[in-house]
Amino acid sequence: MMNEIAIRAENLSKQYRIGGPQASYKTFRDTLAEAVRAPFRRAARLLQGQPYGAAELDEEIWALRDVSFEVRRGEVVGLIGGNGAGKTTLLKILSRITEPTEGQAEIRGRVGSLLEVGTGFHQELTGGENIYLNGAILGMKRGEIDRKFDEIVAFAEVEKFINTPVKHYSSGMYVRLAFAVAAHMEPEILLVDEVLAVGDAAFQKKCLGKMGDISGQGRTVLLVSHNMTSIVNLCDQAIWLDQGRVHEIADAQKTVQAYLASGVSGTRGKVVFDEPEIAKEVYFSSLELRNGNDEIASDFDVLSPIQVNMAFRCRKPFARLRFDATVSRYDGIPVFSTTSQDYDSISGKFAPGGYRVSLLIPGKFLAAGEYYLSVNICEVNVKNYDFRESILRFRIVGSPYRFARNLGFLVYPFEWRQVK
Repeated sequence: MMNEIAIRAENLSKQYRIGGPQASYKTFRDTLAEAVRAPFRRAARLLQGQPYGAAELDEEIWALRDVSFEVRRGEVVGLIGGNGAGKTTLLKILSRITEPTEGQAEIRGRVGSLLEVGTGFHQELTGGENIYLNGAILGMKRGEIDRKFDEIVAFAEVEKFINTPVKHYSSGMYVRLAFAVAAHMEPEILLVDEVLAVGDAAFQKKCLGKMGDISGQGRTVLLVSHNMTSIVNLCDQAIWLDQGRVHEIADAQKTVQAYLASGVSGTRGKVVFDEPEIAKEVYFSSLELRNGNDEIASDFDVLSPIQVNMAFRCRKPFARLRFDATVSRYDGIPVFSTTSQDYDSISGKFAPGGYRVSLLIPGKFLAAGEYYLSVNICEVNVKNYDFRESILRFRIVGSPYRFARNLGFLVYPFEWRQVK
């Protein structure tokens, strides 16, 4: 059974055209009028400081290029890579949402996909009606859906709102119901994009457990995630995509270690983010690391404290925001986590505007080595707003010990004493 091929991709490539106008039908009169107007529009653009042809810029990009791989039935395979690497495009091709420009993909089995929050939901239908709609799309008979209905609702934790149109659901309710439907309809192949970040930590853990159950039943999972710990713990293999091409396919732990060691997963010292889409109501604008001399740095002496400055903006008032930070090893295993909710120095109440919070990591705490910082903004008991996985890399150098080398990742000053 495990030797059967569930997914085979052969030289998959996907090209997109950006910046150019969409073609539309024109009459002969329209074409003549366009020819007469074109010189005047070009002159106007030059007077406005725009380069010639700027409004007609037409660029072709390859989101995927010559991607080939095989996934055997019953395997859990992770897809990793930076933003724009082509992970979501690949899942859309495998889900038959979009067609490849070149190459082909062979899928053997019924596919359940969870690519974006609420994909396939009808806004005017209730949660219960959407369960039946999605089941029918997956090819389920009504009797099969009836048997799974209560289990899906319980897993999604939306019992009180199952008869409410999903257009009134929060993003957290959306993703819980969408995942529950996709996972419980018993697809032979489950494709999951990084949508679980919308749910809270408890629900993410439940989803990961469910995907483990699915693979244990001999079904196949292809998972896109920026959570390297989940990839290592859950996946048999990992595919690392870089700029649309396969960089490496190997054992999950080996691939994750190579990915993290490459530095692709994080920048050093400081990162500034573009302003996100209007729908994001609170977001990080920049992150930076400073040493004991108040200098932006990426290398820190083992005795030096590290100040993590997190700048963020709110687009609406918040009564209770929480900030989380996790420092992980090179292989994605967390060393420690901390949350602002445990400290009274941050009220968590913010009006619209820009703010900054800081976290101080003491010196003589982390041992020499390479580390990665992940941060998150969360509205307490509601949802995560801006999660940045392994966004900053930093290195600890030196040793606090004169005569012994340090084994481990912490050098906490433990107390030794002689007892009679």
